Amino acid sequence: MSHPSVVPSELIERRILLIRGQKVMLDQDLATLYGVPTKRLKEQVRRNLKRFPPDFMFELSDEEFAALRSHFATSKIRRGGTRYRPYAFTEQGVAMLSSVLNSDRAIEVNIAIMRAFVRLREILATHKDLARKLEELEKKYDKQFAIVFEAIRQLMTPPEPPPKRRIGFGVEEPKVAYSVRRKV
Repeated sequence: MSHPSVVPSELIERRILLIRGQKVMLDQDLATLYGVPTKRLKEQVRRNLKRFPPDFMFELSDEEFAALRSHFATSKIRRGGTRYRPYAFTEQGVAMLSSVLNSDRAIEVNIAIMRAFVRLREILATHKDLARKLEELEKKYDKQFAIVFEAIRQLMTPPEPPPKRRIGFGVEEPKVAYSVRRKV
């Protein structure tokens, strides 16, 4: 059943990240979806800090922030980029944001985000169920189906991303062969 949404679920799903083993959304992505400045979202969170325990929200460490910055190739601090480490909100933290940001758009976006989290959970559960059923079938049938099961397993594994192309010109150093002669 499809629900009309202010924000397409694909857009939301692309902004859900896996950090510290948890599915989270960053404050700047949430602010964009809610249509408010990141500064205002963080301000409202700081005013209501009791509503956001560590399992609802956490601030990224310097290492996580640096890795995230290099992963997404965001701008440098001295060039107008993000100056503060972002907050990461778990599913419960995103739900709590609806009580902090009190606007019609915030409520509608929150509903869409909750549906996206549920959809991701269902996809993961389906994948696990499929793997379990495949294993049961493999035990049930003899070796002649091993090729079929292996092909199905390969289709289930996500493809590896292609290697990144290097940008720019490559300079090749001329190869010089050196020979050493010994005097006898």
